[in-house]
Amino acid sequence: MRADSGVEKRRNLGVRSFILLALGAFVFLFPFYYMFIGSLQASPDTSVSGAFPNPGNITGENYDSINGSINLFRGLVNSGIFTGGVILFTVIFGLLVGYALARMQFRGRGAVFGLMLLVQVIPFQLLQIPLYVMIVRDYGLADTYIGMILPFAINSTAVFVFRQYFLQLPSTLFEAARIDGASELRILWQIAIPLVRPAIVTAILLTFIGPWNEFLWPFLVTKDQALQPLAVSLANYISNVAATSANPFGAILAGACVLAAPAVVLFIFFQRQFISTNIGSSVKG
Repeated sequence: MRADSGVEKRRNLGVRSFILLALGAFVFLFPFYYMFIGSLQASPDTSVSGAFPNPGNITGENYDSINGSINLFRGLVNSGIFTGGVILFTVIFGLLVGYALARMQFRGRGAVFGLMLLVQVIPFQLLQIPLYVMIVRDYGLADTYIGMILPFAINSTAVFVFRQYFLQLPSTLFEAARIDGASELRILWQIAIPLVRPAIVTAILLTFIGPWNEFLWPFLVTKDQALQPLAVSLANYISNVAATSANPFGAILAGACVLAAPAVVLFIFFQRQFISTNIGSSVKG
C-alpha cells in the first residue's frame, strides 16, 4: 500500500510539473506566435481574437510591402556582417585574454581582472559620445562596417566566461606541455581550446543578441542606408514609411519576424551545446 501511495504521489507531482511547464511555455511562446500571425494578416486586428484569424485574412503581402521599402535581404546581410565581425573579435580576444588571466603568471594580473569586472558595470551609453568622436571624427570610420564593429570588439563578459572555463582545466595538462617545450600559443590552440568548446558556443550565443539587436550605435555611425543593419532599417521604416503603408501594423510585425528568426534558429541549433558544461569528460585521468 505504501509503495502504491508513493508511486501515486510521484505521478501526481509529474502531472502538476507538466502542467506548470506547459503553462510557462505557452506564456513565453505566445508573443512570438502573435507576432507571426499578425505579420500574415491582410487587415490588422490588435484584439485578442486576432490571435486566431480567419484563414481568408492570411496573406504574405506584408513581407512584400516591407521588403519593397527597406530591402530585408540587404538589412539581414548588414546585420550578419556586423554581428559576425563582433563575434569573431570577441572569441579571438576572449580566448587570448581569458587564457592569460587564468593560466599565465604576470604582475598585475589581479588588477587587470578587477578592471575587467569594473568595465561590466559601466553602461555603454556613457561611452558613446567619446567613442563617436574618436571613431567618426578622429579615425574617419563613419559609414563603414569596421566603425560599427570596433566598440564591441572586446567583450568583458566573454573574457570572464573563458577565464572560468580555463580555470576548470587540470593544471597538469599545461605543466606537461610546458615541460615538453610547447609555447603558450601552441598550448592554447592544441590543448586548451578543444577542451572549452562549450565556452566558445556560450560566448557566441551571449554575444550574438547584443549586436544583432543593436540600434543606437549603428544608427549614429551609418547614414548610408545600404550599410545599415536590419534593426536600424526597421526603425527608419517605422518613423518615416509606416504611415504611408496600407497595413503598417502587419508590415512592422513582418520585419520583426525576419529580425527574430536567425536568433531563434541559432539558439535552437546550439541548444544542446549551450547547456553542456561537462568539460571534465574530455580529460582522462
